[in-house]
Amino acid sequence: MCTKLSHLSFFFRPTTIVSRTTSSHFRRFYGMDVIIPAPHKLKVVSHHQYDPHESFSPSSVNPSPLDQFETWFTEVQGIVDEPEAMCVSTVTASGVPSSRFVLFKELDSRGFIFYTNYTSRKSKELQENPRAALAFYWKAVSRQVRVIGRVEKIGREQNEEYFKSRPVGSRLGAWASPQSTVVEEGELRDRLDKVKEQFGVNGSEDADIPLPDFWGGWRVIPDEVEFWSGKPSRLHDRLRYVRLEGSSDDDPKWKIVRLAP
Repeated sequence: MCTKLSHLSFFFRPTTIVSRTTSSHFRRFYGMDVIIPAPHKLKVVSHHQYDPHESFSPSSVNPSPLDQFETWFTEVQGIVDEPEAMCVSTVTASGVPSSRFVLFKELDSRGFIFYTNYTSRKSKELQENPRAALAFYWKAVSRQVRVIGRVEKIGREQNEEYFKSRPVGSRLGAWASPQSTVVEEGELRDRLDKVKEQFGVNGSEDADIPLPDFWGGWRVIPDEVEFWSGKPSRLHDRLRYVRLEGSSDDDPKWKIVRLAP
């Protein structure tokens, strides 16, 4: 059944991942046993089998990938630690790729939104080459979502609304950090002290800290979205939504196909 997309937004929730050593040669990382036969080599020797889940098909999912994402994201709340962790991949004008994890912050009727410094490496690459790929992996439920699309900057009014909702420390940090640039030891602390003095902040009390001109959001408008669900024997379910040529960003039409695992 198709459900209407509603406004989806949320905030950061911290989590901790711990790995342990099982012997001098074997270690366990994220549930996988690995062997270290030499100082500079790693070899994965096993991997857990996925539990069977209810299958999904082009006829059983939402016609819109944004609605389908909202359904899946809502279902994993309280089950998956930090489900908003999202890998963002960008490419320079000369074709050099770069990936990093950020926090997905909002889903609206056009696409996926995250916030960052507009002078950062990712922002510079998005300005050079305004396309991006996103990836979510929710291990606890054996699901992942991939997104490929065009990007656009968020308007200042929406940036200000989100910036004001952030903790005071995060707002100060946005001003203090020259993201992706080389800094000296202790430089960030000194910069933060100057920012606190500039805005009259003495402790953790709230303060009127304006939105920096160099900080804001990016929206990824999808042209392609893939939903993956792990199955036993590696016979995974994969469905891909592809935007039909000529359909608008505000009312896109989609073709849904099944992919071989």
